Amino acid sequence: MKLAIVGVGKLGLAILEGVLSRGLLQPADIGIMDTNAERLSMIAERLGTPVLPVGELGGAERVLISLQPRVFPEASEWLRQPGTGYISTMAGVSVATLSKRLLTERVVRVMPNLGATIGQSQTAITGLDEAQQSGDMQYAHEVFGSVGQVYDLAEHLFNAFTGMVGSGPGYLAVIADALADGGVRMGLPRALAHELAARLFSTSGGLLLQRAHPAMLKDEVSSPGGTTIAGLEVLESSGVRGAIISTVVAATLRSAELGRDQE
Repeated sequence: MKLAIVGVGKLGLAILEGVLSRGLLQPADIGIMDTNAERLSMIAERLGTPVLPVGELGGAERVLISLQPRVFPEASEWLRQPGTGYISTMAGVSVATLSKRLLTERVVRVMPNLGATIGQSQTAITGLDEAQQSGDMQYAHEVFGSVGQVYDLAEHLFNAFTGMVGSGPGYLAVIADALADGGVRMGLPRALAHELAARLFSTSGGLLLQRAHPAMLKDEVSSPGGTTIAGLEVLESSGVRGAIISTVVAATLRSAELGRDQE
């Protein structure tokens, strides 16, 4: 078995579907494990992947750990398997902690986001030298490249990446909901307002990627004495910019706290 996926929630399932759709692995090459036996059985039947009993890795060459950080200390007792490479998506759990608990230096740490479920994740990746030499880093690049963009990042920046990008879809969802509420307040039908808000984010993202700085797009939209600058004045006076910065800071600090709990 080439890969065992431990934890097949939304993210684990997205990775599984990504590597299968890209042809990186065949269903028989991947074993899946989760405590939700009914859901696991449905996934296995649909995709043709073998189910692994909890606590048995089936001698997999590499293991993708997609668990909640709080359960990792206990799970690490049976996750240890000689000659195995490990890839972790657990927020806040450092490569040093992974190495100490799994008794190997073949560890890679990644931080994707929910965009993986539609093949558009942004994923940060780092690992120890042994993971680089053994090919585990390259393997992780290929796996997470199947569900989006991958960025090599120094580990001391991982909590900031988590606070901004890992949690980012949640922040943008709140903003989209507020935009839709504004449209409804001014007479737009609710369903249409929701669709328009979602498409605004999609198209604005494409426009932002074509510009050197977000302020360039803001200035292009803001004609003198126009509607956009009137709206931007309200955003600034309401402290929205500062609130968003503080949101990223709070999530970054929480990611650091999660990591300290595992040391």
